Amino acid sequence: MDNLTHSMVGAVLGQMGLKRKSGLGMATIIIAANIPDIDATCTFLGTQSLAMRRGLTHGPIAMLLLPLALAAIMVGVDRWQARRGTRPQSRPPVRFLWLWLIAQIGTLSHPAFDWLNSYGVRLLSPFSDQWFHGDTLFIIDIWLWVLLIGGYLWARRGERIDSAHMMKRARIIFTIASAYIFSNGVMTGVAEAKATDWLGIQGMEADLVVANPRRFLPWRREILWRGMGRYGAFPWSALDTQTPETSAALGEPTGMSDPAISLAKVRDEDARAFLFWSRMPLSRRAENGDLILMDQRFSDRMTGGSFTVRVPADALK
Repeated sequence: MDNLTHSMVGAVLGQMGLKRKSGLGMATIIIAANIPDIDATCTFLGTQSLAMRRGLTHGPIAMLLLPLALAAIMVGVDRWQARRGTRPQSRPPVRFLWLWLIAQIGTLSHPAFDWLNSYGVRLLSPFSDQWFHGDTLFIIDIWLWVLLIGGYLWARRGERIDSAHMMKRARIIFTIASAYIFSNGVMTGVAEAKATDWLGIQGMEADLVVANPRRFLPWRREILWRGMGRYGAFPWSALDTQTPETSAALGEPTGMSDPAISLAKVRDEDARAFLFWSRMPLSRRAENGDLILMDQRFSDRMTGGSFTVRVPADALK
């Protein structure tokens, strides 16, 4: 998910009472909810960063080490401020064990929310490079923003009364957010099962069916499928009428049987990184012989998009 969502998840968790367990508790849990994204520093590498993102810093080793490091840093900051005489007098005592637990909860929330979208996360890195995909929420879910930001502000207003009101309101928001996520997960599961059955009736054996969440419309899904060397897409609503477009039912060739793809993996670093990341790769040849690689989830029906790699024809000879 985006970092605003991660930050607000941390903030709501803090309002549920965690921030009161130690000085710097709220700052710790918000930072912790974002800290696995330290791997974003590799994005200057462009496409090659796809092979590095959402991997090592989102895996089990990082889930153990990052909270410890963050808790130690926060304790160090508190002591440094105390030595300089700049430590706020209103700050409660900083307790390392509580900061570590707070950081642990915040850090674990990050891959949990990254898993919810179709972009994916390598939850077992470095022990396995398998990508996990929840297909539950779009990468940026504005309705979750509204819920978390509004809930946080509502809990802050409750804090003016007393801490019990703050925690109660935050827990209500947490419950509603959990229900929202769960309901979206159910919609995805139902859509994928229904689409798989429908494709089977049409004689198409699908290897993969993804009910991709729609931007701004979490109650809708676009059905993406691939199988038997072909791929297609159609809106979930088409299943209700049992009449998706013929082209969507029959599909188009994925282009992944092109022998040039194997050469591209060896000779082009961008292509290698892209194909390592891609869950639903597609390829086609440009008029000049260049190999164009895309991912069905983000390529807008092969018309192009931000997730596109072009391998020059000269590199494939």
